[in-house]
Amino acid sequence: MNDAPVLVAGGGPVGVITALALAQRGIPVRVFEAAESVNDAPRASTLHPATLEMLAAVGLLDEVTARGLVARTFQFWDRPTRSVVAEFDHAILKDDTAYPYVVQCEQHKIANLAIEKLRAFKHAEVNFSSPVTAIAPADDHVDITVTVNGKEQTVSGSYLVGADGGRSTVRKALDIPFDGYTFPERFLVLTTLFDFATEHGVAYRAYFSDPDEWTNLFKVAGDDGKGRWRAVFPTLPGQTDEEVLNEAATEARLQKFFPKSGTYDIVHRNIYRVHQRVAARFRHGRVFLAGDSAHVNNPIGGLGLNCGIHDAMHVSGLLSSVLRGECPVSELETYDAVRRPMNIEYVQQQTIANKKRLEEKEPATRQANFDNLRRTAEDPVAHRAFLMRTSLLESVRKQKAAA
Repeated sequence: MNDAPVLVAGGGPVGVITALALAQRGIPVRVFEAAESVNDAPRASTLHPATLEMLAAVGLLDEVTARGLVARTFQFWDRPTRSVVAEFDHAILKDDTAYPYVVQCEQHKIANLAIEKLRAFKHAEVNFSSPVTAIAPADDHVDITVTVNGKEQTVSGSYLVGADGGRSTVRKALDIPFDGYTFPERFLVLTTLFDFATEHGVAYRAYFSDPDEWTNLFKVAGDDGKGRWRAVFPTLPGQTDEEVLNEAATEARLQKFFPKSGTYDIVHRNIYRVHQRVAARFRHGRVFLAGDSAHVNNPIGGLGLNCGIHDAMHVSGLLSSVLRGECPVSELETYDAVRRPMNIEYVQQQTIANKKRLEEKEPATRQANFDNLRRTAEDPVAHRAFLMRTSLLESVRKQKAAA
């Protein structure tokens, strides 16, 4: 086995789960993260059943579940009438997976839990404040340039996994196109302590269709475990941060969503641009892309982080098998051949369709969407098929069958 470590650029959940899966199979690995610590800003949190299976395989599931919230059901609402259109229950998947539910666990918790497990391996290390600034792939190794305390140093490895986000230095260094588009509107996230489940019967994951202002609403545990709700809204193109984020504007937006006496207790506000993009290829020689460095999408459906973890498990499995001499190097070609089409079919297509369904303006089409959701929820066969796809179990089973 090659003693040179696998290098990982990026210390988010995708990068550190890649490293953990490699370390557990005896592969030396070094992670380099530009930030001083794991980013704890509100970001992805939904973990689908297919991903829970993978987290169980690397020994993270129990801790992730304990730090998160179990969400068995999710709902589609008609926002103008504040009525539930359809509810879907993952329990129908009880014969398909050991985990027929979703866990809502913020991604910074997942990353920190994986890092804690990595500390048990002498052949694994995670380096913060260590941005990867350049890469130099060769036929038999990869060199990267890392800046530490203002000084550049060269680190050599057997392979490199770029899990360094949507603005990936690794992807840009390889001049790999990031095909797709950016939405004209930005997304606003408001986090509040108000309990929408108790007051309005909202499931821990809920999607509100509205021709004027669709909304996503979901609950997370929070670092204190007391629970908080995140509401995601589109903003108007051209609006400034101040126009969107000031206290009066955010209070008015939540009051329009669900009016209440008194003000909402808003504990966090965030606004960000949203993209639908896929790298033209996920592999270049000894360098691989995973997670947001390879693909980004809108958050409706909670698929981006899940697909990134699936990338992590796939690339770590391939690399460890090759480095342990269990399969030929040619097997590495399957990473791009499998993961890129999977992302396009199961993540890009679904998230684009999810957004279109929520923002649909034409009354007849909106009603047809509602009717279809109701029929699907009421038919056990269709209900299961819908959840197999949205939970990514179908994509994982398809990948295994192809292998």
